[in-house]
Amino acid sequence: MKCIGLIGGISWESTASYYKLMNRMVADRLGGHHSARLLLWSFDFAEIEELQVTGDWDRLHDMMIRAGRTLQDGGADALVICANTMHKSADLMADSLYAPILHVCDVTAREIRKQGCSRPILLGTRYTMEQDFYRDRLVRNGVEAIVPDKADRDRVHCVIFDDLVRGRTPPASKQAYLEIINRLVAEQGADSVILGCTEIGLLISQEDLAIPVFDTTILHAEAAVDFALQD
Repeated sequence: MKCIGLIGGISWESTASYYKLMNRMVADRLGGHHSARLLLWSFDFAEIEELQVTGDWDRLHDMMIRAGRTLQDGGADALVICANTMHKSADLMADSLYAPILHVCDVTAREIRKQGCSRPILLGTRYTMEQDFYRDRLVRNGVEAIVPDKADRDRVHCVIFDDLVRGRTPPASKQAYLEIINRLVAEQGADSVILGCTEIGLLISQEDLAIPVFDTTILHAEAAVDFALQD
């Protein structure tokens, strides 16, 4: 079994989901007492959030590269960034490291195409929804995402930082997300939704919606386990 390096703490709530999912998936596939071979680097999320707010992406890139280098030097065969937003650093990391980056957009777009969807809604932090790094990567994989308008983007972002990264899932926040999704289905013909922040799966799931839901945390964890167990 190959070793996967997890770059987490962005936030620890979703990193815990990655850890549980990957270990359960390995146990399901191999049986017995098997679990995943993992190395974890966990950031203090307060430091990450402050640099995101101030727009100091150069420092964030440096921090991500150093974390990736620590994991690969520790024996990781591939790296998983346990956050959608910090995939903004993925290309620079790939240029600086020899351990491959398992990119969340690639695995998500592959599943979207597999299910025949063409107009997914992208929900995530405002950085993920508004900046080019994420949507452009989806486009390169044959998927063009719909993003909410500014008021709805602000609401989605605030729920992530005010509730989800703190482990809170209030009914009002869930209702707000469902209203945004249903409005885009009705008004723009959206046919699916990308949970493009690793914490959103704590709030909504496929059970809440009639359209396909692409939970990037689950898809990313599955891809990492596939890599770890491939011959």
